[in-house]
Amino acid sequence: MAVAESVDNTVNTTASGTPSRILYTKPSITEREIAYATDAVTNGWGENCYDYLNRFEAAFASHLGVEYAIATSSCTGALHMGLAALGIGPGDEVILADTNWIASAAPIVHLGAKPVFVDVLSDSWCIDPAKVEAAITPRTKAIIAVHLYGNLCDMTALQALGAQYQLPIVEDAAEALGSEWHGRKAGAIGAFGTFSFHGTKTVTTGEGGMFVTNDQSLYERTLTLSNHGRVRGQEKQFWPDDIGFKYKMSNVQASIGLAQIERVGELVNRKREIFERYKRKLSGLSAVMMNPEPAGTVNGYWMPTVVFAAESGVRRSMLQAAFAAENIDARVFFWPLSSLPSFESVASNIVAYGLPDRAINLPSYHDMTCDEIDRVVEVVRSVIT
Repeated sequence: MAVAESVDNTVNTTASGTPSRILYTKPSITEREIAYATDAVTNGWGENCYDYLNRFEAAFASHLGVEYAIATSSCTGALHMGLAALGIGPGDEVILADTNWIASAAPIVHLGAKPVFVDVLSDSWCIDPAKVEAAITPRTKAIIAVHLYGNLCDMTALQALGAQYQLPIVEDAAEALGSEWHGRKAGAIGAFGTFSFHGTKTVTTGEGGMFVTNDQSLYERTLTLSNHGRVRGQEKQFWPDDIGFKYKMSNVQASIGLAQIERVGELVNRKREIFERYKRKLSGLSAVMMNPEPAGTVNGYWMPTVVFAAESGVRRSMLQAAFAAENIDARVFFWPLSSLPSFESVASNIVAYGLPDRAINLPSYHDMTCDEIDRVVEVVRSVIT
């Protein structure tokens, strides 16, 4: 799959003569999003205040092939509520990969439970199922599979562990819209899944998230928690049966989300086109590894990433300096969560600790031109030649 070659390949420059800035990401907003948002702002009040919210949830559930969806203010909020609905609390342990963003671990801490960080696989940079099994204790209450940068966790192995030890597998698919594991969409496989619609994501609402599940009782419990603890159908007005959360998405945000999910095929395909050009242009560099796509899977390639071989001598500081010199944004690879001040170090997670100093995320956005991709490629090549 190739990026259309008809795009103008002229290098744009600023007034000072330097190459124009290449951002690492930005959303694709069309007249459809603008029209829906305008309608929501104009008419989405009173009895119409949930119209776009309901339509977005239904469209997203249909796209994913799940029964239930709850739009939220963030993926973090969706994960927080879902874990709470599973009954996770003080004294419990939740296993997740050490290579992750803090948003995957924070809800565990907020619930009074302990995140248990295990190492990742060297090819997918996602959680290592063998390390998961070794970390299971009587206090383990869930396993979180975070599909990093669009890469997929080994859901077959994790689901088998979940069945063996009677543990729910939770999918943090914040970065994996468009990814599929053997015919099933990421986020639709585990006990529940969560998604992010941050402005950097393939589908965006500016800020926002989604909780999805096929488990009706888990859905009802999470729905109650999402509405300040008010049970659906409660006849008493302003009567919460429990202490819940306030993680709702607004109708205006949902209007943008609806327009985006109606374009999801286009948006994901474009991500894949951009990645394929990167991959083709970087082919032949034995010192570079990129996002994998194992047989039977589809990678949504949210964030094209290059990992340099340790013996290449390429380091993060070199990459950042090289990209900055060419006026290109590039994002550093996630630090191990256990290396952060809030947690105890798990230096034995050698893969997770070895990745960040020799990896970087490459720019990827819908209207990125062939020339812009090639400028990025030139920088990658320059650090190893």
